[in-house]
Amino acid sequence: QVQLVESGGGLVQPGGSLRLSCAASRSINACDMGWYRQAPGKQRELVAAITSGGITNYADSVKGRCTISRDNAKNTVYLQMNSLKPEDTAVYYCNARYWRLGPRNDWGQGTQVTVSS
Repeated sequence: QVQLVESGGGLVQPGGSLRLSCAASRSINACDMGWYRQAPGKQRELVAAITSGGITNYADSVKGRCTISRDNAKNTVYLQMNSLKPEDTAVYYCNARYWRLGPRNDWGQGTQVTVSS
């Protein structure tokens, strides 16, 4: 498995920015990586994803405001979030998808993002 640890969350005012980091325990070169979020009472939803080849996609709600990137040399994926809105408030989770003795889907413990005045 790939152990994932998120960091960078916190309290930010509307319109502010945060940069989330996801540190993996080993190489993520062969992994498709993603950021998901879950607000209280809501289902977990995809925010952004980046394939092993560097192809990205974003939820419509964050397009133009978020950028996902990866640094394979550091076994780390990032989510830069700008122009944050109160509706962005959620626990943000890092996800890794890969094939190793079958399909794998690993998750971090999450980091809290709160957007509030």
